[in-house]
Amino acid sequence: MAKKKNLDVSAIAAEQRAREQAEVEQAFLKGVTTLRDLIAPSSLEIHSSYFRLGTKYGRTLYVYGYPRQIFTGWLSSLINIDEVLDVSMFIYPVDSQVVLDNLRKKVTQLEASTSINNEKGRTRDPGIEAAINDAEELRDQLQVGAERFFRYGLYVTMYADSIDELGFIQHKIETLFGQQMIFSKIASSQQEQGLNSTIPQMTDQLQIRRNMNTGAISTSFPFTSADLTQENGVLYGINMHNNGLVIFDRFSLENANLVVFAKSGAGKSFTVKLEALRSMMVGDEIIIIDPENEYEKLADAVGGSYIRLSLSSNTRINPFDLPRVIDSDEADNALRANLITLHGLLKLMLGSSQATNTGVPQPGLAPSEEADLDQALIDTYARAGITSDPLTHNSIPPTINELYDTLLHMGGNGPQLAQRLRKYTSGTFAGIFSQQSNTDINNPMVVFNIRDLEDELRPVAMYIVLSHIWNIIRTEKKKRMLIVDEAWQLMKYDDSANFLFSLAKRARKYYLGLTTITQDVEDFMGSKMGRAIVANSSMQILLKQSSSAIDVLSDVFKLTEEEKNRLANFPVGQGLFFAGQSHVHIQIEASQTEKQLINTTPQAKSQNTQPIPVDNSPVNNYVSPGTTN
Repeated sequence: MAKKKNLDVSAIAAEQRAREQAEVEQAFLKGVTTLRDLIAPSSLEIHSSYFRLGTKYGRTLYVYGYPRQIFTGWLSSLINIDEVLDVSMFIYPVDSQVVLDNLRKKVTQLEASTSINNEKGRTRDPGIEAAINDAEELRDQLQVGAERFFRYGLYVTMYADSIDELGFIQHKIETLFGQQMIFSKIASSQQEQGLNSTIPQMTDQLQIRRNMNTGAISTSFPFTSADLTQENGVLYGINMHNNGLVIFDRFSLENANLVVFAKSGAGKSFTVKLEALRSMMVGDEIIIIDPENEYEKLADAVGGSYIRLSLSSNTRINPFDLPRVIDSDEADNALRANLITLHGLLKLMLGSSQATNTGVPQPGLAPSEEADLDQALIDTYARAGITSDPLTHNSIPPTINELYDTLLHMGGNGPQLAQRLRKYTSGTFAGIFSQQSNTDINNPMVVFNIRDLEDELRPVAMYIVLSHIWNIIRTEKKKRMLIVDEAWQLMKYDDSANFLFSLAKRARKYYLGLTTITQDVEDFMGSKMGRAIVANSSMQILLKQSSSAIDVLSDVFKLTEEEKNRLANFPVGQGLFFAGQSHVHIQIEASQTEKQLINTTPQAKSQNTQPIPVDNSPVNNYVSPGTTN
C-alpha cells in the first residue's frame, strides 16, 4: 500500500509540473508579436457613413449609374487623382444564351409599350425607342459572338486624416464622375462590407452591379496612370495629370530623336533651350542651327561657341571636307558617302528656278547633267589626291572653286553647270562656302547662326552646316544633341529633306539625339520625308497649335477629341509630351535663373545676364537647377 501511494504522489507532481510549464508557455506566447499584429491596425470603428482604421478615416462609394455611352480612358481621371484610394472592379461573365432570352423578353415588353402608346394616341417616348435600338443591336452582336455580356461592379474607398478632409475628397471624386454622367453613392450602413470589397481579398460583399457588354467593359481598363518619371534624365516640366515631375532620359528610348511642333509664340524655343541647358548639366554636348538669333544669350552664358555665318563674316565651311572616321568599314565608304551628300547639295545650289504648284522652287538636274556632275566631283577629288583609298583621305580637300574649274574645262554639260555655279565661287555668294573650313566644334555648346544669310542662301547654308556637323559626329562618338530650328525651311526641298531624314535614321548609331523644331506644321507634315522624320522620332512635344494644323496632327498622333480641343487652347508653356507609347499633359517650368538665360522677349533682352559656370562632366543623377512652383 505504501508503494502505490508513492506512485500516486509522483503522478500528481508530474501533472502539476506540466500544467505550470503550459502556463509559462502561454504567458510567453502572449508577449510574442505575430505578423498579423504588425500589419493589423490598432483599431477598427465602423459607422454608418464612414469607418475609422487606426488614425485614418475612410469611406466607400459605389457606382450605380452610367451614361448610354462611355469612352475609353474614362477611369483615368480617377486613377491619376492625387489622393489615397483603393479601387476595386468585379467582373462576372454571364452566359450569352441567358442574356439573349432576357433581351428577347425585354424587347417584347418595350415594343408592347410602344404599341399601347400609339393606340392611345400618346406622343412617342424617345427613351423606349433608344432602349429598343440598343437591345436589338446587342442581340445581333451576341448572336454572332462579336460581344459577350458581363455584370460589373465598381467600388472606391478613400482615406483621409479627418472627417472634413474625407468630405473634400469625396466631393472631388463625385465631381470627376459627374462630369462624365456617372453616378455614385455612399455605401450607407455598409461601410464594413465596402471596406472588405476594396481590400485585396477577392470578396464582393456589396454586390452592386451593372450590365455591360465587352466594349463597355474594355473602356474601364485601369492601368492608365500617366507617369513619366525616371531615376535619370532631365526635368521637362510638371505632369498636369497628377502634379508629378516629368523627368526623362531621351537616350533611354529606341532612338533619342525629338520633334517639337507649335505655333509662333507658344514656347517651342523656350522649351528646347531649357532642355539643352539641363542636358549640359548631365554631360551632353549641344549643337544648334539657329536661324533667328535666339540662342546667342544662352551660348554666351554657358561659355559656348557662337558661329555667325554671313557673306561678310570670316567663318568658312568647306562642304568637300571628309570625316576623320575611325571605323574601317566607314572609312572605305567615307568618300562615296560625301559624294552622295554633295550631289544633294549641288542639286539645291544649281536647281532650276521653275516653281511647283506650291510656289516653291524645286531643285532639278537632267540625267545627263547629273552624270557629268558626278564625274566632275570624282575628278575634283582625284586632282586633290583623294581617292577611294582611306589612306588618301587625310589630304587637303578640294573646294567649290576646284569643282568650278573642273566643270569649266570638261565636255558635255560641264561649262553650262560651271556658269550656274559661278555665283558661289566668284559671284554674289562667293567666299563663305568656297574656301577651306576654319571652324572648330570643340565646345560643349556650339551654335551656328544663319540669320544674316539671304533667304535664297539659307537652305543651302543649313544643308552645308548639317553636313559639316554630321562629319564631326561620325569622327568621334559622344552623347550629343543636334537642334535644328525652323526645320520647315529644309523640308521645302526634296534633297535637303532627304538629308535631314537620313540624319534622323542614322543618329542613334552615333549616340546623337536630333531635335527638329517647326512652326509650319502643315508644310512639314505634308512632306513624305516630314512624316518619316516624325515616325523616326521617339519623342514629340506638341504645344499650342493653329486651328488649321490640329487636324493634321490629330491624324498623325491619333489624338482624342479632348486632346484636340486642348491643343488649340493651351496657354503658353503647356502641351502634350509624347515619349514612346506614353504621353502626358505637361507644364514647362523653369527657375528664375533659367528664365533669365533663355528668354528672348524684348523685356528679357534688355536685361544683362552674367555668364554662369557650367560643369561639363557627366553625372549619374540629375540635380534640379532651380525650384519649380
